[in-house]
Amino acid sequence: MQVNGQAYRSIWLAADGVGVEIIDQTRLPFRFEVVRLERLEEATSAISRMLVRGAPLIGATAAYGLCLGLRQATGSQALEEMARQLIACRPTAVNLRWAVERMLRCLLPLSEERRLAAAYREAGRICEEDVATNEAIGRHGLSLIRELWQRKKAGEAVNILTHCNAGWLATVDWGTALAPVYAAAAAGIPIHVWVDETRPRNQGASLTAWELVAAGIPHHLLVDNAGGHLMQHGRVDLCIVGTDRTTASGDVCNKIGTYLKALAARDNGVPFYVALPGSTVDWTVDDGVMEIPIEERGTEEVLRVQGEDDSGTLRIVAIAPAATPAVNPAFDVTPARLVTGLITERGICPASREGLRGLYPEQGQ
Repeated sequence: MQVNGQAYRSIWLAADGVGVEIIDQTRLPFRFEVVRLERLEEATSAISRMLVRGAPLIGATAAYGLCLGLRQATGSQALEEMARQLIACRPTAVNLRWAVERMLRCLLPLSEERRLAAAYREAGRICEEDVATNEAIGRHGLSLIRELWQRKKAGEAVNILTHCNAGWLATVDWGTALAPVYAAAAAGIPIHVWVDETRPRNQGASLTAWELVAAGIPHHLLVDNAGGHLMQHGRVDLCIVGTDRTTASGDVCNKIGTYLKALAARDNGVPFYVALPGSTVDWTVDDGVMEIPIEERGTEEVLRVQGEDDSGTLRIVAIAPAATPAVNPAFDVTPARLVTGLITERGICPASREGLRGLYPEQGQ
């Protein structure tokens, strides 16, 4: 991630080797602010309040959250209680549970005096593996973009539509859905990205657009309801989105509005791909619509919006009558039948049980 010419990750161990530093994503795109986490409670708050978000980054933050908690107590009962607190922060993103359970498998067999150092090492491994995983997703997704580009007239860009933010800021680095975009740009392939605003939190407008500006990649912001129109008129070559949880059968849970984009893509013959690491597959769930818990967030996200006024002041303003109630499901589920394929660190496969088992045979039956 490049910010004003300086390389960043979305989470890193502070120089003192104790605290953890993150980018406060609630302040973007208007303010770039780094926040230091020193306690378990600060890590859980950062996840719940969405200073950090995106399934892989949530998992990495939870791993470091356990490290911070272990600075206060190292007993097994305390460790398991910390794990419960972290898992309860966000119910939909499976990487949170995956990372916490991985940390527990590493730490519980150890003596108490060895746990703290081991926790920091394992959290660091989770972060490094995430970067390598996402870079691999980028390489595999690049093949799709290159194939589309080779069919284009000379000089024409490949037009990619994405939803929400699945880039640098959703992972430790590189991203999932945007990793192929960054890989294509690095390979010299002309790219143009259609960026859904992604109401209600506007994470496409505030985060994806911010990333693309920093990367120098051409893009346009569009309201969420405009994607189908662009597809009807042949202005979208490819859709790539991320996911917070994918079932063993290939159903995809992602930011609310993804399902509608998949329907529009199917109706217009536009390939619809989902980029994800293997850690985002929930092998215990088969039917995404019926089995994945969908987080209901606060109604203030729907009824109010944050922006910067002409004086440069950040303000939160109401956009609806005070007496109007709202509903705020944070995610929806796109059935596997609407997904052209899954882009993983191990390659591209059909969105199906057989496709996923082919890439991850160690998961058994």
